[in-house]
Amino acid sequence: MEEAWRAELAELIAIPSVSADPAHREDVKRAGEWVCDFIRRIGGTAELTPFGERELVLGEIPASNGAVNAPTVLLYNHFDVQPPAPLDLWESDPFELDIRGEWAYGRGVVDDKGQLWVVLRAVQRLVEAGALPVNLRFAYDGEEEIGGHTIVDFLTQDERGADVAVIFDGGMLRRDVPTIELATRGLVGVDVKVRTGGRDLHSGVYGGAALNAIHALMRCLDAVLAGPDGLLPEPLRQGIVPPTADELEAWAKLPPGAEALSDQGARPLYANAAEEFYVRTWGEPALDVNGILGGKPGIRNTTLSVAASAEFTIRLAPGQDADTIGAAAEQLLRDAAPAGAELEIVVSGTNPGLVRADAPAIRLALDAFEQALGVRPLLTRTGGTIPLMPALTEKGIDTVLSGFALPESNIHSPNERFYVPYFAAGIDTVAALLTALGRLND
Repeated sequence: MEEAWRAELAELIAIPSVSADPAHREDVKRAGEWVCDFIRRIGGTAELTPFGERELVLGEIPASNGAVNAPTVLLYNHFDVQPPAPLDLWESDPFELDIRGEWAYGRGVVDDKGQLWVVLRAVQRLVEAGALPVNLRFAYDGEEEIGGHTIVDFLTQDERGADVAVIFDGGMLRRDVPTIELATRGLVGVDVKVRTGGRDLHSGVYGGAALNAIHALMRCLDAVLAGPDGLLPEPLRQGIVPPTADELEAWAKLPPGAEALSDQGARPLYANAAEEFYVRTWGEPALDVNGILGGKPGIRNTTLSVAASAEFTIRLAPGQDADTIGAAAEQLLRDAAPAGAELEIVVSGTNPGLVRADAPAIRLALDAFEQALGVRPLLTRTGGTIPLMPALTEKGIDTVLSGFALPESNIHSPNERFYVPYFAAGIDTVAALLTALGRLND
């Protein structure tokens, strides 16, 4: 890294913008101000803008040719970071940028300050060359690491919109294997409480005649769990948009699913789980029971319990609707409950996000990445849930979601690190991408 670049990034890394710690509330705002100052310094406008209980960096830079009809690109990154603990496992100060060999170390250097800086540097290059072909909007937040929804609330209310969004908060499959993630799964959370009587009973006196809430809960859960083939009941599969041929072709180049499972010490859910790993984790809904309460675990207790509860989550496949699947799950639970069992059910949810593989922005992005990196990205998805993605897609804004993190980057762990050659390569790639997106309306 050039010395001037290194000093600049070091300034941002040095701000301990830990959103999970109230003691660092002002530091989070300070990081936001740093981003605003950078945007203003390279010719844009930006303000750290209060929105709800938090602040967003909101700014813009017009296209170099001043064309108001140039495509509008919305850029998103986040300037908060994870807590650095445990500090004794760090080999250098987490809030001092330390470059050792081919790695740059520091909290947030990958997630997401380093990638945010790469994007800003690419913008600066284009602006200074008079070659920015798009109108840029910036919408950055400082609460991504605590699951905040301020940016989602902003997008929901925003009336200006954009032609495309660009998010560099992801990673590569491995070195020199870039990816563009087309989809995120949604999430439905369900809390269910079962009651079958006024008080716990002696199982010797009432067992076999009175309802047991734990048994009733087990019947309810069985009605929503996957069958022997690993597929959820049909009511929970409504709306699935299957992966395209291009996606399946890309997924076939990924490491075998058997490795993905065995590397984590996991055991297959069903016979073909390894073979179908990517389709099942990216393109299908999945349900997992996250916790069960009932009785007196750990004690041999001859009590018939009349209260039990469980929490489970459903990861929604692209195309599914959180309200529809939540209602279907509730109906399955109620239909399976034995007569006399009273159910209390609370459902919440976030929709999945999906960008078409043949979307113009994706095609332009594939070409731009290949131009800059010499290799065409693989089209992948993520099995996780990112509320920002559906907020964008529901507004009709296609999103290029990518990044330069590597599996060995230690994200969210001590000794977080960024592969130094990807700073320059990242700037080249983002510059190529923004240049390509200038042809979006052609």
